[in-house]
Amino acid sequence: MAGKLCVLHIIPNFGPGGAERLVIDLMEIADKNRFEVAAVSLYPESGTILEKEIKKRGLKVYFLNKHRGLDLRMIPQLYYLFRVLRPDIVHTHRYVLRYTLLPTLFCHIPVRVHTLHNVAQREVDRVGKLVQWVAFRMGNVVPVSISQEVAKTVQAVYGRDIYTPVIYNGIPTSRFILRAEQGNAKNEKNLIVLHIGRFAPQKNHLLLIEAFAMAFKKNPIMQLWLVGDGPLRPTVEKIILEKGLEGNVVFFGIREDVPKLLALSDMLVLSSDYEGVPLTVLEAMAAGKPVVATAVGGVPELIEDGVTGILVSPNNPEALAKGILRLAKDTNLRQRMGRAAQEHTLDRFDISRTAREYEALYLCLLKKCGLV
Repeated sequence: MAGKLCVLHIIPNFGPGGAERLVIDLMEIADKNRFEVAAVSLYPESGTILEKEIKKRGLKVYFLNKHRGLDLRMIPQLYYLFRVLRPDIVHTHRYVLRYTLLPTLFCHIPVRVHTLHNVAQREVDRVGKLVQWVAFRMGNVVPVSISQEVAKTVQAVYGRDIYTPVIYNGIPTSRFILRAEQGNAKNEKNLIVLHIGRFAPQKNHLLLIEAFAMAFKKNPIMQLWLVGDGPLRPTVEKIILEKGLEGNVVFFGIREDVPKLLALSDMLVLSSDYEGVPLTVLEAMAAGKPVVATAVGGVPELIEDGVTGILVSPNNPEALAKGILRLAKDTNLRQRMGRAAQEHTLDRFDISRTAREYEALYLCLLKKCGLV
């Protein structure tokens, strides 16, 4: 539309994940008076929950036909798409810079931004690191870090003189607060420990099961709810059977009603080996739930230990079990931490704040180009 700045988000797909949900939320809450926002998915539609949400919200997304693995056809496809759409800002996520770097240069896209959704050492493979080193070092792409810890890793991997502004992820907090109020009359028979995440090595479900087994021996009214799916699910199911916990662990798979499950839970547990800024932690805090989490990546920047949640050392089942039990035995502590967590999230991590900070960055970079 005439007079508006065109922002184009590029992402591999819209499967379940924090980066994917962030893109959708940023598109919806964008300042429509100044920006026209669309997204490109390299992979074709596959009927995911987030794709259904895109249609429901009426968002503009272009789906390409990427094949698995390195698919160099994406480079000319993106080039022609950029020639047609003529975006002012291309905002990339995950590993897509290997496909967008040349097209954005050849099409003279004024502003190129890349969000690192994880610590730099883990974000992309060797090819991706090489491409991003060139992009960041040449100044063609501005890397945005989602936490101070991620920013440190960016400078450790790509150079200490790299400019990497920090913009924290945000969530639509009202979506979780309303559900939290509706869940106040939850069934008190069981104490619900919730985990949300893909069954993949990063999330360390094996640590979670080990810690829950320890805690369950001392507090047998607990149930563990596991939301998500992934390649390690069969392994986790087998371990749960071996430990005799099958009656106290519930697998929910991928769900659309995460706010409802959070409202019905008593706490969220994060057992990850590494993270950027996990949206599940922010969602739980917005729902007024305390979080027990491993102190990795940007997590300590979200949780104040002993105030809005409990931080434990990574890969330490005893410490994680101790944190779970501390909250399990003290209703007042759970409520107090939950209230503090909710206030903190409302103040600092609403998606509107994230969107305005990105838009301010876009305008600043465009101004440097003499375009606004």
